[in-house]
Amino acid sequence: MSTSESFRQLEEYLRMEYQTYGEENIYPPRHQIFDALNLCPLQDVKLVILGQDPYHGPNQAMGLSFSVSKDVTKIPPSLRNIFKELHYDIIIDGSQEPQPQHGDLIGWAKQGVLMLNTVLTVQRGKANSHQRKGWEKFTDEIVRILLLKQNDTGGGGGGIVFLLWGAPATKKAKSIIDNDSDSDNSSSKKDVVVITTSHPSPLGATKTNTPFLGSKCFSRSNQALVEMGLDPIDWYRR
Repeated sequence: MSTSESFRQLEEYLRMEYQTYGEENIYPPRHQIFDALNLCPLQDVKLVILGQDPYHGPNQAMGLSFSVSKDVTKIPPSLRNIFKELHYDIIIDGSQEPQPQHGDLIGWAKQGVLMLNTVLTVQRGKANSHQRKGWEKFTDEIVRILLLKQNDTGGGGGGIVFLLWGAPATKKAKSIIDNDSDSDNSSSKKDVVVITTSHPSPLGATKTNTPFLGSKCFSRSNQALVEMGLDPIDWYRR
């Protein structure tokens, strides 16, 4: 099946979901579904954070993987673990930065971080409810375009880092690099670096052979960017 045909089927599926359950029960809001791409255009991408699917609780998903708006007072558990890892990983001027006061990660997107999920929509209260409906092929195509962009410049595009969090995201590693990986779970081929970990949710953050907590994925990705001649990400920018 072609990508265009697959996307037409996805559009029809979403139309039926909206009709059956109402727009208020499909997350994120329709106008924010593609905000990851709107806030970080593909030509500006130097790092990709790839997650699973959007938050399925009310007033959380906003189109950027793992991010919530500043109005959300209770930070979701996955994002709390992201901040926990960041707190212990990135040391600035010899000290740890205080925990962020909100979960809005638009500041990352503005630095060239594409915050994408493998599936871009979800039904309220039903995690993974929109898996295998066509979104995976769509996000595969995004990854393919990013790699083509890198190859078309002969590596002169600077490079790109992929942070793959969780099993659905990690499955895309095969489409990014060869299957071989080195002992610290990061693989590189030319100017493409892939770092894989478990999902940062409490159910997976310490599980598998590549746990998210303790992975130092933020400092490792910055090191890779610097080696590519690119500016590191200021992970504390909001």
